[in-house]
Amino acid sequence: MFLMQIMFMSTLVLGTMLTISASSWMLMWMGLEINLISFIPLMTKPKNKISVEASMKYFITQALASMVLLSAILMSFLLNAFILPSMNAFMMIPMSVALFLKLGAAPFHFWFPQVMEGLSWNNAFILMTWQKIAPIMILMNTSLNMILAMSVMMSSLMISGFMSFSQTSMKKIMAYSSINHIAWLLGSLLASWSAWLIYMLTYIMMNFMIIFYIKTYNLNYLSQMNSSSMNSTVKMSFMINFLSLAGLPPLIGFIPKWIVINNMTPWMLSMTAILIISTVIMIYIYMRIMVPSLILNNESLKVSSIKTPKTMLALTNSINLMILPIITLIQFFM
Repeated sequence: MFLMQIMFMSTLVLGTMLTISASSWMLMWMGLEINLISFIPLMTKPKNKISVEASMKYFITQALASMVLLSAILMSFLLNAFILPSMNAFMMIPMSVALFLKLGAAPFHFWFPQVMEGLSWNNAFILMTWQKIAPIMILMNTSLNMILAMSVMMSSLMISGFMSFSQTSMKKIMAYSSINHIAWLLGSLLASWSAWLIYMLTYIMMNFMIIFYIKTYNLNYLSQMNSSSMNSTVKMSFMINFLSLAGLPPLIGFIPKWIVINNMTPWMLSMTAILIISTVIMIYIYMRIMVPSLILNNESLKVSSIKTPKTMLALTNSINLMILPIITLIQFFM
């Protein structure tokens, strides 16, 4: 079983790397399909009906998006639409829609929270991070329609903010958080490739640290936060990681959002303002997770049987507070 997981993880990485390095649209599509076929067995647990249902939903949605993408590619080849300067921008719209569907960006997000709910935290981490890389890299190679991109960004910000208020499942909260960050990833993509790379690496790191705490203490619902065996130090560290994911200064998650805001403000002030407002909403949602457990801290009445490594606590807190030297280096090299 372990060898099978290693094999499918290897082909998962291979599919993404093939998409990134491909020089033709057909090879990019093949890389996406290899990635999809590799991820389905990792998602599925034979004795878990919820994971089987989630894998079926994921497969059907991704197959539909792949069909639309392949149809648009073949139609563009028939019309010679990929040959500059006669590239047909209209054919890029269905391609972009298919890629947004693969990403789970709103308003094509209908599958994303439901699939997240049926996954283990390891697979949820892969879905929120690694599975975003290949579709976004293809979007870089298309003449992205700005109206469509702005519409997707607006929808992702609004839907993630409003839908997160009523959620009690940690997986669904993280799913809508991921949808919110898709808007920021698109904003960084419009800014520059280096801005997207910085944002993506920081986002992966923040998600890894949060999911580490969630897995360690087996936190699946908000109600478990109040009754968990975390002490106040761990809860405070957990809260710092959430605030860093939201992009609150002076934490390291602020750096990529600051870069996006700095690049978008001169030419799209209104969109920048909406991005900042959505960040305030997400900060409130993350605070709603942690503040009650900090206020109602009753660690004196229970003995914690789970020991979080002190090195991990120190590492996550030090990473989150690295913003001042990093900003100093950025200003020096700029």
